[in-house]
Amino acid sequence: MTTRSEEPLLTVETPEMSESGADPGGVPGARQEPAAGSVRPPTEVAMTVRDLSAWYGQRRAVREISLDINARAITAIIGPSGSGKSTLLRCLDRMHEVVPGARSSGQVLYQGVDIYDPMIEPAAVRRTIGMVFQQPNPFPTMTIYDNVAAPARFNGVVKGKAAEDDLVQRCLTRAALWNEVKDKLRHGGTSLSGGQQQRLCIARALALEPKVLLMDEPCSALDPVATLQVEELMSHLKADYTIVIVTHNMQQASRVSDATAFLTMGEDRAGYLVEVGPTSEIFTSPKQQLTEDYISGRFG
Repeated sequence: MTTRSEEPLLTVETPEMSESGADPGGVPGARQEPAAGSVRPPTEVAMTVRDLSAWYGQRRAVREISLDINARAITAIIGPSGSGKSTLLRCLDRMHEVVPGARSSGQVLYQGVDIYDPMIEPAAVRRTIGMVFQQPNPFPTMTIYDNVAAPARFNGVVKGKAAEDDLVQRCLTRAALWNEVKDKLRHGGTSLSGGQQQRLCIARALALEPKVLLMDEPCSALDPVATLQVEELMSHLKADYTIVIVTHNMQQASRVSDATAFLTMGEDRAGYLVEVGPTSEIFTSPKQQLTEDYISGRFG
C-alpha cells in the first residue's frame, strides 16, 4: 500500500483557474447566472473521492470511501460518533496529514486533479478548499476587520487599502454580518456573540476566495437562533460555492443539504460509507436498512 508524499514540490493550478485565481471571465467565487430562457447545465461534480482510507498511526479511521460531491450544492455527512465523518472532511483539504502519524491512501480529485499529487502544495489546496471548524475561532488579538483581511493579505489575495476595504465588506456581506458590524470593525473579533463569531470565521474563509467550503459541525456550539442564521447563510452561499457539512443533527441535514452521505463503523472500528444520495431519498426511502435504522433513531 502506498502512502502520500509529505513534501510537495510546487503549486499546480487547475485549468479552470486563471493567474488571479478567478474563474475565466468572472469574479472570484462568483457564478454567472444563465440568461433568461437558457437551459441550465447538467449537475457538475466538484470533487471525487475514490477508495479513500485514512489512518492515525496504526488505527484506520475511514475505509475505502468513494463518492462524488456536486458543485454548488450542500452535501451533508452524517453518522454516529466515531464513524470517521470529521476525518473524511479533513482529508478533503489535506488537513488530516498535519496530525503526526496520520496518513491516507486512495484519491481525492478536485476538478480532475488529485490534491494529494506530490506536485501540489497543501497550502494551495487549503486556499481553494476552505475549512470552518466546530468551535468559532476568530483570531483573539485581531479586530473584526483584520480577522477577514489579514489571511487574505498574507496570501496575496489583495494589495492596497482600497482593495482590502472592498474585500472585507464583500466577505462580511456574503457572511450576512456586515450590517451588524460595519460600525465596529475595529472592535475585537472575540467581542461578538457565538453566532456572529462563526459567521466571521465564514467571512474569513471566503476572503481567500475558495471554491469549496468544508464545515465541521459549524452549529454545534450555537443557540437555535444563531443556528438558523448559519443555515440560511449556507443556503445562500451554495449558489456560489460547493459546501460539505458534517452534522450530528438529522433535522439540520434534512433542512439544508441537497445530498447526504451516511457513514457508520465496521467491525474493525473504521468508518465506511453505507450509502449516499439525494437528501430527499436518503431521509424518506433509503436503500440500506442500516441507513433507515440510523435515521429512525434505532442506533447512533
